[in-house]
Amino acid sequence: MIHHAIAIDGPGGAGKSTIAKELAKQLSFIYIDTGAMYRTIGLFAARNRVSGKNVQGVISLLPYITLEIRFIDGAQHMFLNGEDVSDKIRTEEASIYASDVSAIPAVRTFLLEQQRAFAKSSNVIMDGRDIGTVVLPDADLKIFLTASSEARARRRFLEQKAKGLDVTYEEVLEALKLRDRQDSSREAAPLKAADDAVIVDTTEWDLETSIAMVRRLVKERLDV
Repeated sequence: MIHHAIAIDGPGGAGKSTIAKELAKQLSFIYIDTGAMYRTIGLFAARNRVSGKNVQGVISLLPYITLEIRFIDGAQHMFLNGEDVSDKIRTEEASIYASDVSAIPAVRTFLLEQQRAFAKSSNVIMDGRDIGTVVLPDADLKIFLTASSEARARRRFLEQKAKGLDVTYEEVLEALKLRDRQDSSREAAPLKAADDAVIVDTTEWDLETSIAMVRRLVKERLDV
C-alpha cells in the first residue's frame, strides 16, 4: 500500500501545528508533532537539572528516556517514561530547552528512526523544523510555513493567555526571536526551507484562510 507523507516546516508560531492538525483531520492522516518530541527530551533535561547546552550531559540522559506517542480522542499526547507530559512541555522554558537539545546530533539521531517509522506505516502529516530537509526528504509535498516575527509572537501570546499563562507579548516576542536565531544557526539540521518546498507566508491571513490555502496545495499536488 502506498502511503502519502506531507512535511510542514517553519519557525515557531507560524501555525504549523494548528494547520497540520486540522489537515490531518480533514484527510484522515496521522499528525506527528516532532517538536513535542524535542520538548519532551528538554523537559527531562530540565527535571534533571542538566542544561540543554550541556551536550555530554544531555547525551548521558538518553538511555533513561522512553518516549511514546499516543493518540487520545484524535489528539497526540507525549508520554515520558509513562507520564503524560503533553501540557508540561508547552512553556517558554520548554521551548528554549527544545531548541538547545535539538542542536545536539545524538538527540536528532535518537528520534530520527522513530519519526521515519511513522511515515512508513501510515499516511502522515509531520511538522517540525527539518522534516523536509532531513527527516522525510522524499515527502510527497513539502511546505515551509512562515510569517513575520510580530505576527507569530502575537498568535503565541494569545494562545498562552488563553491557557492562563502569565506572560507579556514582549516576553513572547523575545523568546521567539531567540528560538529563531538558535534554530537557524545550529550546525545540526538548521531551520531552512527544502529546495523543493512551497513557501507559504501566513502573515496577512487568519487561521481559516491559512488552512484553506494549504488544503488547496495538498489537493493540487496529491489529489487527496
